[in-house]
Amino acid sequence: MTARLPRTDAGDNRARILTAARTAIGAAGPDVPIREIARRAEVGPATVYRHFPTKRTLVTEAFTDQSRVWQSTLTQGLADPDAWRGFCFVVEKLCALQVRDHGFIEVVKSAYPQALDFGAMRASSLTAAAELIRRAKATGHLRPDVTVNDLVLMLTAGSGIPAAAARRFAVHVIHAFQA
Repeated sequence: MTARLPRTDAGDNRARILTAARTAIGAAGPDVPIREIARRAEVGPATVYRHFPTKRTLVTEAFTDQSRVWQSTLTQGLADPDAWRGFCFVVEKLCALQVRDHGFIEVVKSAYPQALDFGAMRASSLTAAAELIRRAKATGHLRPDVTVNDLVLMLTAGSGIPAAAARRFAVHVIHAFQA
C-alpha cells in the first residue's frame, strides 16, 4: 500500500492554521478558542481538529514550525561563504521573524512549559549564533565586542516594533554592530 500525499488545499489549510494560531495566541494568550483560530485561518473548527486533535498539539506544532524557521535562518547565514553577508542576512531575517512572533513564543513557554525541550532548542540556536558571530568577526566587519547576548538583546528590543519598521531596525542594528 502506498502512502497518500496530502491534498494541496490540506497543506495550505495546515499552514494557514499554524500562522493563525501563532497570531491569535500571541495576541490573546493560550486561552484563545479554537474557533477563533479557525476563523482567522478561514477554515472551520473541524478542519483545525482534523489537522491537530488537541490544542496542545496545535500549539506545539506551531512553535516547532516557528523554531524550524529560526534555525533554518541561522543555518542559511552560516552557509553563506561571505560571513559578514551571512551575519547581516540573519539579523535582517530574525528582526522580521521577531515582529511576526507577536509574543507567541513567550506565551507558549509560560502556558506549556513541559511541551518541548525549550532549553535544547535555545542552546542549539545560541551555538549557531556564536559561530555566526565568530565567523563575522574574523572578516573584520563585525565589532570585536559583539556577543551572542547582543543578538538576544536585539531580538528582545525588536519584539515591540511594528512590522513596517522591522527592516529599518535591522539596518540600525547592523550599523551599530559594524566595525
